Amino acid sequence: MEHAHDGDSNSSRPGGTVVREVNFRHSEKFVPILEHLGCSLLVSTYAAGKVVSVAASAGQLRLGFSNFQQAMGIAPPLPAAAEHGQPQCSSIAIGGPNLIWMLRDAGSLASQVDPAGTYDRAYLARESFVTGNIHVHEMQWGADGQLWIVNTLFSCLVTLHQEFNFLPRWKPPFISELAPQDRCHMNGLAMQAGKPKYVTALGTSDAPRGWRTTKSDGGVLMDVDSGEIVARGFCMPHSPRLHQGKLFVLDSGQGRLVCVDPAGGQVEQVANYPGYGRGLAMHGQFAFVGMSRARESSVFGGVPICSDADAMRCGVVVIDLLSGQSVAFLEFESGVEELFDVQVLPQAKRPVICGPYPREDQQMPVWVVPPESRVGDLVSRSSGLGVLRT
Repeated sequence: MEHAHDGDSNSSRPGGTVVREVNFRHSEKFVPILEHLGCSLLVSTYAAGKVVSVAASAGQLRLGFSNFQQAMGIAPPLPAAAEHGQPQCSSIAIGGPNLIWMLRDAGSLASQVDPAGTYDRAYLARESFVTGNIHVHEMQWGADGQLWIVNTLFSCLVTLHQEFNFLPRWKPPFISELAPQDRCHMNGLAMQAGKPKYVTALGTSDAPRGWRTTKSDGGVLMDVDSGEIVARGFCMPHSPRLHQGKLFVLDSGQGRLVCVDPAGGQVEQVANYPGYGRGLAMHGQFAFVGMSRARESSVFGGVPICSDADAMRCGVVVIDLLSGQSVAFLEFESGVEELFDVQVLPQAKRPVICGPYPREDQQMPVWVVPPESRVGDLVSRSSGLGVLRT
């Protein structure tokens, strides 16, 4: 067993800093797989309010914890895709209960973040956008540079606009009006060529929180372009993903990863796992699936995977898509009970998240200040921010 400390618990360190002890363990192959792929993971933990960077370095697993209140969906950086005319987006977006944080790639500054020489990527919190509590779920960057967001409370896909809390862009045909009523619990988003292509929802109700009455088998996968239901009969589905020409979905209430034929709607099981699945990232031949333990609430009553709560695990399981076998895992044994999102950071072997609360994260502040010689030019070219004149 291994353990790490982050900055939120009832125990204290000298100087008054509170810490949470997180105990975790991992299988023998987990670190070698990350090292082989040359990537790391970002994992959001809704209840614990953290974003965890999961990396491998010198044969050891390295976890970093950053405080983000009720962290949910993560939009990872978007690499350039010239074949689609898709620009590169180097920022990370992290959703919370009332706002969305934007973290920018620090470039060469990463090597200077304390302790110097440790990190190859650094993402610095620079902006936030207040949406209000729209129950942000999954998010992805689009080819147009817009951040596409699943607005679960209003049952729609939205982007951001400086004049409004959000800009509605699409809703399922069975939703008659935009209303803050969580009618179908739309939650997952898959992009294709930089545009929204598929979404998941826990039901097709047009009544306030109506999805709850059919949660055991009312889940659907929808095509955004046509508005049609591609496949139905899921138990609380999440995290649709397109990868290597195939469409994958987490049938969360059944504890399984499935592959869906978009043309005929046939569903084929790829693998199962011992947890409530939420958060799916693909890289090469591997799928990284986030697992959570069941919460004690009416929402999870009657959900098959929750029938044996003692057998459920919280962590990340690695599935070989070629064999359908679970080949590695990271398990949180204490300190973290529930994950929300899992994303891959390709070509980032050891990233660090410099969030909005460096003291709570037990980090040294990172100051990015222009040299005096550039100030005049930057002021003359600045736009978008108000200037206070006295």
